[in-house]
Amino acid sequence: MRCGIYSLAGLVQNDLGMDPLSGDVFIFIGKRGNQLRLLQWDTDGYALYSKRLESGTFERPTDGKLLITSRELSLVLQGVKLASVQLRRRYERSVQA
Repeated sequence: MRCGIYSLAGLVQNDLGMDPLSGDVFIFIGKRGNQLRLLQWDTDGYALYSKRLESGTFERPTDGKLLITSRELSLVLQGVKLASVQLRRRYERSVQA
């Protein structure tokens, strides 16, 4: 977790093949799982959020999932186990191409 803003943006662009200027939030979890960083481009510059747990670890998505919803991110930050969450059905607007 020694990488700074521009190193993390480089990882997003080079390793993931994604655009760090898209406005998406990119999540980086340290090897031990107790540190997390969020990187986002915010119209005029990068925003970096960092959190280190005193005890416990952050959950990593185990199903090889690269994209998570804002709801899932909130649960990860709160320490909720994603596999144990049962969401109730909600309206989802279908996207027309």
